[in-house]
Amino acid sequence: MVEAYCREQGLWRDASTPDPVFTDTLELDLSTVQPSLAGPKRPQDRVLRKEASSAFKGELTKGLGVPANDTATRAKVAGKNYEIGHGDVVIAAITSCTNTSNPSVLVAAGLVARKARARGLRPKPWVKTSLAPGSQVVTEYLTKSGLQADLDALGFNTVGYGCTTCIGNSGPLDDAIAEAIEENGLVAVSVLSGNRNFEGRVHPNVRANYLASPPLVVAYALLGTMNEDITTAPLGTGSDGSPVYLRDIWPGNREIAEVVGASLSREQFLDRYGEVFKGPEQWRRIAVEGSAKTYRWSDSSTYVRNPPYFEGITMEPAPRGDITGARILALLGDSITTDHISPAGNIRKSSPAGEYLLQHQIRPADFNSYGARRGNHEVMMRGTFANIRIRNAMVPGIEGGVTKHLPSGEQMPIYDAAMRYRTEGVKLVVIGGKEYGTGSSRDWAAKGTLLLGVTAVIAESFERIHRSNLVGMGVLPLTFRDGTDRTSLGLTGAEILDIVGLENLSPRMDLALVIHRPDGATETVPVLCRVDTADEVAYYRHGGILHYVLRGMAKAV
Repeated sequence: MVEAYCREQGLWRDASTPDPVFTDTLELDLSTVQPSLAGPKRPQDRVLRKEASSAFKGELTKGLGVPANDTATRAKVAGKNYEIGHGDVVIAAITSCTNTSNPSVLVAAGLVARKARARGLRPKPWVKTSLAPGSQVVTEYLTKSGLQADLDALGFNTVGYGCTTCIGNSGPLDDAIAEAIEENGLVAVSVLSGNRNFEGRVHPNVRANYLASPPLVVAYALLGTMNEDITTAPLGTGSDGSPVYLRDIWPGNREIAEVVGASLSREQFLDRYGEVFKGPEQWRRIAVEGSAKTYRWSDSSTYVRNPPYFEGITMEPAPRGDITGARILALLGDSITTDHISPAGNIRKSSPAGEYLLQHQIRPADFNSYGARRGNHEVMMRGTFANIRIRNAMVPGIEGGVTKHLPSGEQMPIYDAAMRYRTEGVKLVVIGGKEYGTGSSRDWAAKGTLLLGVTAVIAESFERIHRSNLVGMGVLPLTFRDGTDRTSLGLTGAEILDIVGLENLSPRMDLALVIHRPDGATETVPVLCRVDTADEVAYYRHGGILHYVLRGMAKAV
């Protein structure tokens, strides 16, 4: 099928195929490629492995805000015989199906574990280790090769299959370690083989997060810190009393290939996925109530609830006129990612989502994560814009999902303010900077924005998929015209906004943003409508793609 498709598309290539003509040609000298990590806050922030330690020390006083005279702070961990400080690795996780679907790097991680075990090395005692493959086939070939036993011996036990640490499901740190971090303001580190490391995503107590290959994750668990150069510092002392270095336990390509060849087979995939829809025994034991047509919603469930997207829907969409009298819910800066917007990770007891679960008699120990409760809009909308590292300029000096309700001036969680505005009949707008909506936590970043009552997002630039998703949920994306932004316009969050010209909406047209300032002055500036296509105009007029599709289905009956 793949070959037939590629031939039809002109993508098939063999010895007789003429060289294609490209508009641009790039050359890469493979000898210049060097091992790298990415961090401490963004996946695009690549750092060479040999420079990771020095780069972290620079970030510690700059991007992470630790005073220069405080970088050497160490804290005793209660009940333990060790201390921790800035830069110590407290989480080392082989995670993310992106990496764990690659047998070579998983086998390499197992070989590092085997060699380290043979030399008598163990991860540092403050490091929480885990392995979460993207496929059960990984367990098959790691077990067959004997490497799973080596990983287990170093604490890299299989904790599950799928998203774990990469999306904030690492579980809690040891209480004493978490207490030492919180009481001393330590910048703890995670090293994970995931593909996202945005602020607040991995763990609330871990401010610096580095993406690395699975074998390097094992190596950093042994080293236990980002303060030392992993390429030159000893990872630990072997059972013979001599130092052991990375070069001593790093496997070669031939060694990796031999293990992969002897341990991985086609039959493993057929066996594991031949009955994939049957599920494991535990799944089959769950008692379910059959339903011929529709799902029976349970009002008592705190995991899955009937979402309100279609409440009050009519066969024909109501006209979408200008947005008038809108308040600013959040005034945000550059690089606001979908991880800042979308609910992710653990649910804090003191958060609006935590309070909701407590009201429904759910114990904090059973809160689980936002990812596990993503089928409950009540939990998810309470977690939207609730990232512990988000900074809203309307409440300077405060991190977390807090805003100022106006005109009262009261500070409160963004969710609480949004619900108060709803009862007051006030429309809402979010203001952002450059690269608004980068990241991968996409669906709830748009759905949560809508459910909070946000009618428009005005930014300097959008990540393309999040822009499209906003339109798909009926939220208007706008960009400031060249020469203007939230800073040049002097926005403080106290303004009232009108967005004028929506009655005759067309793709990428200019609209008027009318700014009513607290002193009574009014200013009008152009903004670019980022509803980019005729189809998107139709989606927006219907209130989103869900309404557009449902009305189309109803008319076809």
